[in-house]
Order: sequence, then C-alpha cells, then structure tokens
Amino acid sequence: MTAARKLPELTAPVEDYLKAIYELEAGGGVAGTNEIAVALHIAPPSVSGMLRRLSRQGLATHEPYKGVQLTREGRRAALRTIRRHRVIESYLTRALDYPWDRVHDEAERLEHSASDELIDRMAAAIGEPATDPHGAPIPTREGTLTPEPLLETLAGLGEGATARIARVSDRDGGRLRYLATLGIAIGTRVEVVSREPFDGPIAIRIGARRRTIGTELARHILVAPIATKRQVRRG
Repeated sequence: MTAARKLPELTAPVEDYLKAIYELEAGGGVAGTNEIAVALHIAPPSVSGMLRRLSRQGLATHEPYKGVQLTREGRRAALRTIRRHRVIESYLTRALDYPWDRVHDEAERLEHSASDELIDRMAAAIGEPATDPHGAPIPTREGTLTPEPLLETLAGLGEGATARIARVSDRDGGRLRYLATLGIAIGTRVEVVSREPFDGPIAIRIGARRRTIGTELARHILVAPIATKRQVRRG
C-alpha cells in the first residue's frame, strides 16, 4: 500500500475553513457560503475569496447548488486539525486537570501552532484516548475517523428509559458548567423519571439524585440508550 502523501503546513485561516466545512458536511448540512460564514462568525462576502484559494490548492471544490465539498486532501487536512484540537482538549483535562468547560478556547488557540509530533506525544502520554472530554471521537494520526455509534438526544427518550451520556458540544462553556452542576458528564448513567407535556421540563435520575432539565438543553445532549431487563423481556 502506498503511504499517504504528507500534508503541507497550512495557515490558521485555511485550517479553520477546512474544519468548518468538514463539520458542516458531517452534520448532514450543505457547506454553502452563508453556512460557512455563520460557522466562522464572518461576513459572507469574505468567504468567496478563501473558497477560490482552497480550490486552487486542491483542498475543496465549489459547485453551484451543491455548496462546498472537501477533496480527499482537504478532508485529511481537516481531520488533522480536528485531531490536534481534540488531543489538546484531552491532554488539558487528563494531564493538567482543566475543567471540561475551559479547554475548547485553549485548543482553538493551540491547534494551529502545535506540531504533529507534539500532538502524537501528548496523545501517547495520556494513553491514546479514543474520544475527547466531550465524547467526540479523535481522528488517528493517519487521518481516519472511526464511525460514531448511533446516538439519541436525551430529549428523545421516553419515561423509564435509561442511557449513558455519550457526547455534548464543547463550544458553550456556560452550558458545560451548568451540566457539571447537575452531575452530568461523559459516561454518566441517567434515567428519565418523568416528562411534562408540550416540551416541558424532564425529570431525570442520576445515581440517587433527581434533577430537572429543560427540553431544549436536553436536545443538545447525545446519549447511548441502555436496554433494561424489562425492555429486554418485552423485546
């Protein structure tokens, strides 16, 4: 098998664009000019010039009505940046005891300057984690990403259902701090005790504690359902 060609070093803005396009594509959406602008918090007219640059570099293609799509090299470059980000988050929480609500901004700053060797050493130092502190899978150094299991939102569970928290977004520190006060973390087992109608609050049980969470917040929490003995017998 031919070894993959080493990716060139890219500027921070190029890496940010590639990562944003990758995440829009992965989320099932169209990576159009407006969507990219929203993701990067910039004006839409500023996007067009960068898209032409990405096209010239062979990192992306832009087709009318189909939006922007990464090339194979563009996808590898995006995954390299995502790996750097998620390894840095993991290292900060595991080795330096950073809380999970503070690592995103640090990783955003460091992901463009850290070398691949440093990232590999950081990953090795903390045991080559498969996921970051928020449950997102970490790409391999070869630029591959293990497919994620099918997950549901906490808001989608019915009364009596149990699940483990599998993934939350790392972008809202306030939300993460609030979840921590509820006792919610990756791997936490939760049970839906009751649900109020019309998108009302959801009562959940975490260990011996009972908590209440809003439906809108619960939509941002991905979980892996656990089949109980009663559900197994019914199945």
